[in-house]
Amino acid sequence: MHSDKSTKILVTGGTGTTGRLVVEGLRGRGIVPKVGTRNPSRESEVLFDWQQPESASRAFDGVDAVYIVAPTNTSDHGAVVLPILDIARSRGVRRFVLLSASSLEAGGQMMGQIHAYLKDNVLEWTVLRPTWFLQNFSHQQHQNTIRQENAIYSATGSGRVGFIDASDIARSAVSALLEDQSWNRDFILTGPETLSYTDVASKLSGILGRTIRHVNLDVDQLAERYRAGGLDKEYAQTLASMDKWIEDGNEDRVTDGVLVLTKQTPISADVFIRENRQRWLP
Repeated sequence: MHSDKSTKILVTGGTGTTGRLVVEGLRGRGIVPKVGTRNPSRESEVLFDWQQPESASRAFDGVDAVYIVAPTNTSDHGAVVLPILDIARSRGVRRFVLLSASSLEAGGQMMGQIHAYLKDNVLEWTVLRPTWFLQNFSHQQHQNTIRQENAIYSATGSGRVGFIDASDIARSAVSALLEDQSWNRDFILTGPETLSYTDVASKLSGILGRTIRHVNLDVDQLAERYRAGGLDKEYAQTLASMDKWIEDGNEDRVTDGVLVLTKQTPISADVFIRENRQRWLP
């Protein structure tokens, strides 16, 4: 059903970490999606802002399927996102693919609220629940400390994570958007192995040829670091406390989600680090 070239797909968060890669993947399959963004600057981009319902209504015009990246500037996804999804359904959108997180169950906070809504209200849906991104080391909060201090700071202790490359999440999303049959279920997505932050530091050291340390802090110390870096107090504390979840072993698992969705095994940390090594040059 969805693999014909006329399929109209809206990618929300279309210029972000996974959205950009989903857009590339769809174009690679001969499909030109609408790219939803708060600051459209190219012809393929359309204004899409979860907090401006009228922009959303226009963006869904003629759309069959949507990739949902929830807004990052609010955690009240029930109040902000669900009314927009009502609009999408009223405009004829049939298939919904949600980017959630491994730590969020259906009905839980944030994207968990959207997950429960899809399960109860739409006929075609898939929820992708990736674990922590390898991009956190190459593009996000750890990149600067690796470059400038040869250090990774966390409060994860020896907890292990099946770190995943965002490109594997994007390939999973493209598949879920285009498969003839909708999955109507969620997938926890991981990379091929679980690693502690000390393991990642050791892999970086080997590939970069200099010693990278993992500095283990407690949750409050880590929150203080995030605050010093410009995050507001509440968000800094929330982010830091997620490391405790890792320390307690909640992310210590490997799943076959990427393989089931894409028929390919996920990219390993070693391959990812080698491909991105220039991002950590001092």
